[in-house]
Amino acid sequence: MGVHVTPTSAPPEITTPQSEPTRWWSRTPDETATELESNLATGLSSAQVSERQARFGPNKLTAQAPPSLWAVVLQQVRDPMNIMLVAVAVVSAAIGQGSTALIVGFLVILNVLIGARQEMQARKSVDALATMQEPQSKVRRDGTLVQIPASQLVPGDVVELEAGDIVPADGRLFRTATMETQEAALTGESTPIGKDVASLADDDVPLGDRANMVFQNTSVTRGTGAILVTATGMTTQIGNIATLLSTVEKTKSPLQRELDSLTKVLGAIAWSAVAVIVLIGVLRGQSASDLLFLATAVAISAIPTGLPTFVQAMLAYGARQLADAKAVVANLNDVETLGATSSINSDKTGTLTLNEMTVTALYTVGRHFTVEGTGYGKTGRILQAAGGEVPDLTPLAYGLVLASDATVSDSGEIIGDPTEAALVVLAAKIGVDAEESRRTYPRIASVPFDSAYKFMATAQWLPWRGDRTLVEVVKGGPDVVLQRCTKALAGPGQIVDLETMRADIEAEQDRLSKQGLRTLAFAARFLTPVDEAAIVADPMSYVEELVFVGLVGIVDPLRPTAKIAVEIALKAGIEVRMITGDHAVTASAIGAQLGLGPGAISGPELAKLTDEELLERLPNLHVFGRVTPEDKLRLVQLMQREGLVVAMTGDAVNDAAAIKQADIGVAMGSGSEVTKQAARLVLTDDNFSTLVHAVELGRSIYQKITAYIRFQMSQLIGLVLLFLAASVFNIASGVAMTPMMVLFLNFFVAVAPVIAIMLDPVGPGIMDRAPRDPNIGISNGWAVRRWILYGSVLALSSAVPLVFGPDTPTPDHPTASMTMAFVVMGLGSVFSGLVLRREPESGLAAPLLTAVKVLSVPAVLVVLATELDFLQGWLTTQSLTGGQWLASLGLALLLPVVGELDKVVMRRKAARPRVLATQEAVVPARARA
Repeated sequence: MGVHVTPTSAPPEITTPQSEPTRWWSRTPDETATELESNLATGLSSAQVSERQARFGPNKLTAQAPPSLWAVVLQQVRDPMNIMLVAVAVVSAAIGQGSTALIVGFLVILNVLIGARQEMQARKSVDALATMQEPQSKVRRDGTLVQIPASQLVPGDVVELEAGDIVPADGRLFRTATMETQEAALTGESTPIGKDVASLADDDVPLGDRANMVFQNTSVTRGTGAILVTATGMTTQIGNIATLLSTVEKTKSPLQRELDSLTKVLGAIAWSAVAVIVLIGVLRGQSASDLLFLATAVAISAIPTGLPTFVQAMLAYGARQLADAKAVVANLNDVETLGATSSINSDKTGTLTLNEMTVTALYTVGRHFTVEGTGYGKTGRILQAAGGEVPDLTPLAYGLVLASDATVSDSGEIIGDPTEAALVVLAAKIGVDAEESRRTYPRIASVPFDSAYKFMATAQWLPWRGDRTLVEVVKGGPDVVLQRCTKALAGPGQIVDLETMRADIEAEQDRLSKQGLRTLAFAARFLTPVDEAAIVADPMSYVEELVFVGLVGIVDPLRPTAKIAVEIALKAGIEVRMITGDHAVTASAIGAQLGLGPGAISGPELAKLTDEELLERLPNLHVFGRVTPEDKLRLVQLMQREGLVVAMTGDAVNDAAAIKQADIGVAMGSGSEVTKQAARLVLTDDNFSTLVHAVELGRSIYQKITAYIRFQMSQLIGLVLLFLAASVFNIASGVAMTPMMVLFLNFFVAVAPVIAIMLDPVGPGIMDRAPRDPNIGISNGWAVRRWILYGSVLALSSAVPLVFGPDTPTPDHPTASMTMAFVVMGLGSVFSGLVLRREPESGLAAPLLTAVKVLSVPAVLVVLATELDFLQGWLTTQSLTGGQWLASLGLALLLPVVGELDKVVMRRKAARPRVLATQEAVVPARARA
């Protein structure tokens, strides 16, 4: 290999993968050194390093500063709901309603603090990326090998790597020895990647296939190597992901969007009502102070002052339920978004699978065997067809333990290559202890594994056919091992020509591959004592004329609950797609086991499709293999463009950008900190089925929020209509109730129905229907019509005492008529909370006791508000007679009666299509008979 001498002239601009996509993998090491103006033998000079550090900056990821606290607070204050409340508080203070101003101001502060706290959690992803790195690196500069912090590396540096090192920067390999790296964090591929220095074709080679490149923050699992640094900091592959994270903004949840829309509607209602009432007052010649007092009362009645706080309380309750189910949400609004999920894009490795390599099948002496057990537990049987004799698996066991270096403790902790750990576990199931075997039969020679020749060989003295024999055992890819075999083991001590078994061996290999298994072949060569000196001198020369011993099939097994979880999701109308860095063939086999829909595609094929072509094919694509972080992000964005509510799961850095973009980004608890910070939901048990259960809880929370808003809007519309009627018809001087009465109803009475709704159990079948359409919001036409119906009934029943009551109501002095209107509105709200807490089921059906207990509290508060002296003075109420209480109670029952009758009609309408469908099914059956 030639060495490039660095010229003395000033170096030209160095291209990097970020500024110009240089295909370093297609360059030879010498060409790479020439372009980077470096020297493979001596590295960079001190002058070059100083110039490049000034030009490229430190080898660090740039963290994006989070917004300041004051900026977030100001943003929350500008929320339309809070602006309306601030206006009400200011006017209340101006007209001397100090207690009203204080309570409304308290609500504003509470809403702002809750919102600001959530926003300050929003931008941590890039910071987490920045903290991933700062290993020490062995770098050659001025011809001397020195150790420096990785942050000081520059393009063109020569870095030495060995097993256990974290790769400090992206680089082109120019020397390797049996080197492998674990790149799952970037590519999603579960198995280590063999590395060599050979140049690749000058085309779009996927990241996981760039065998002559290494990437920042991946790890060296085997061997040694040396690289020329080609990219540092934000220009590395991990830096590209940081850039993606910086440009992706978390989208608002469906609930946030719906509440924003509802707030605008409520604002229009509130100020329109205020304008109408003030205009009428002006025409009647009312004083400015009376008009401001009236406007304040109407505004408070039209603004659901407790809505943000109560919705947050319900979401917090849902968050606690999710936490109990081992799913932790980053933001309360994400609780509800889960319920709207219509598509799940799931990573494979560590999410649907255990990320624990496991041998599930083996083939030896011409027979197939199934291996029980998963992961690195050393328990499990080896099963065969009935009637077969139990073979001697010792020849295969020699290869499993002696041609490997990994160790596995009895508790399942591994040291070394995960694939070799799976072989050690298989040996334990056979009854062979790897470490004891290695001590008993030490190596006298070995050929370390290298991706260039794809096998490993060791020689040692072993028991064979009752004698102590020099045996070389070989493990490697089936294609290369079979090429070096001339014989095959056909039975105990029975060796035959390979050609007599080749067809069966190749058929078995094909069968295992179609199951998505990675296959390894084992062979042996039986030598004589005179061969010992020669094999010690040149072990590679003896890896020929081998005897084929067997095959094993290795897989990263599915999580035990993954298939059931996928079935539940599909039944609930949620599309599930698997997105992985593994090859599409392997991923497709896993997808078939999971029961996913049809269609598989690889990352390079995906990149060639336009957005329109991809969207057209998407319904028939459910497995995506060999994808990049950009591919994952693109898929999520396209699905969102189609109106889907997308959940994206993953545990590695390469998933972070797509997870942040998704409506529900889901990270595994054992995953990278970057992914967890980008996510909206973290599964602490790494279990895909927990996500499906979380969707179920999300749906139930949305149902409860819908029930609460139905209750809240009925009360709000009732108050607005009551004030409008009072103003238009000049009832009670235009003031149906005082501002403090309205605040008491909105804040104190409305709390209990929220609790009753939260505690109400969800009916069965919630996961048997399709996801709700996010385009059909809470305030859809059908819902609004029913809000108006319920609000009108409540307003009408509350207006009766004002018109036909025992006295003439005035806003300044307590009167029985206004007190009765307050009681009817309060008890009507309590009773409606009982009836409207579920739909279309009757609110009077069991379970009922819990709701009654909860709702008895506001009922008692309404009574106390009319009987206790200090509350009478605060609210301007007075005590009622027995007859007045009976009349108020009868009027308050009007709304729950109407609500129950309305739900009877709803249930009959819902049952009619089912009856018609049954009749349509019966008629053809009779015709056939």
